[in-house]
Amino acid sequence: MTTTSWAVTRLLRDRNAALYLTGVVVSGFGTSALWLVSGVWVKDLTGSDGLAALCTAALWAPTLLGPALGTLADRVRRKPLVIRTNLALALLLLSLRTVSSPADVRLLFAVLLLYGAAGVVEDAAGSALVVATVDPALLGDFNGLRTTAREGMKLVAPLTGAALYTAYGGPSVALLDACTFVLAAGLCALLRVREERPERVRGNWRRQTAEGVRLLWAHPALRPLVRAGGATMCLASLGSSLNYAVVDALGHSPAYTGVMYAVQGVGSVGVGLVSGPALRRLGERRFAAYGIALTGVAVAGRVVPCDMALLACSLASGLGLPCVLIAAYTAVQREIPAAALGRATATADTLMFTPNVVGLAVGAALVELVDHRPLLLLLGGGNFVAAHTSKGFSG
Repeated sequence: MTTTSWAVTRLLRDRNAALYLTGVVVSGFGTSALWLVSGVWVKDLTGSDGLAALCTAALWAPTLLGPALGTLADRVRRKPLVIRTNLALALLLLSLRTVSSPADVRLLFAVLLLYGAAGVVEDAAGSALVVATVDPALLGDFNGLRTTAREGMKLVAPLTGAALYTAYGGPSVALLDACTFVLAAGLCALLRVREERPERVRGNWRRQTAEGVRLLWAHPALRPLVRAGGATMCLASLGSSLNYAVVDALGHSPAYTGVMYAVQGVGSVGVGLVSGPALRRLGERRFAAYGIALTGVAVAGRVVPCDMALLACSLASGLGLPCVLIAAYTAVQREIPAAALGRATATADTLMFTPNVVGLAVGAALVELVDHRPLLLLLGGGNFVAAHTSKGFSG
């Protein structure tokens, strides 16, 4: 049995790990379905492309408050918090049954904002819960499998959500997502975890938040990883803004970008399966650096005017892009004390994913002003710089 299959088998035979991963699959299915449908729903109600695009922004906006939201995960026991958050999301989604006119779009955006905020809290609590349930030697394998599960859902859930929306409308997709959160809450309730009640703290939310940020940013191994992750995600979003120009240059319709994303998703599923052994062999920093460098090759390679080259680059991007995220989360879980892990995880999320918004905005402006080919080469070079800043090439 190979090292990869041994680690995967060991994880899936572990009751807690299997339950947690099943919960990720279930809730990820509903989230991925709603992510696509929300934009289509708003477009159909209002006819506005701008408002439809804002749906993604509404889901990501609470990440800016990650350190403060993550503090909640360090003030209470994590398992009950995850259960209650899932159930609260299920109830929240049921309110979308009334959305049927342009005037109701405000309610939809409010729900998406709360949805994103709850997701930040749940991810922070879940990261700490993983440390309490998974063998520390298998954290890399677990984080890789979690990536595989989430990316796998992105390949199938949007199509299911689109079909359900076409047949029964937006409220049916919201109901589906609500059901997945109820199931995820039930799976979390079955976890056998012994958690000590956190020390009671009153009136020190700001101090606790600042402490979590300091623990992450002052750590000599974590700071370069998280910084490289933020740079990589910014460059990735810049590159994604050029996708329509790339497929247009090859003579394809904009819908061809769906093929690119599907192939990229296959790569992301694959890297999740091998990340555990790769992390043990290379360490977090080198694993991240090699992944970022591969992403740089994939981005620059899209200048080649060939369908096969484009699809190969999409696969390579799927393999390379998640590496720095898996490495960073695994390092945070190993290096940060459990009592501050919620805050540190949420801070890492903020630092790595907020640049997405900047990259999308800048990329949308640049693609109208500059030919996409030199931009792709420049972005590819930027990834190599980011790989170096992770310190993976220097030790």
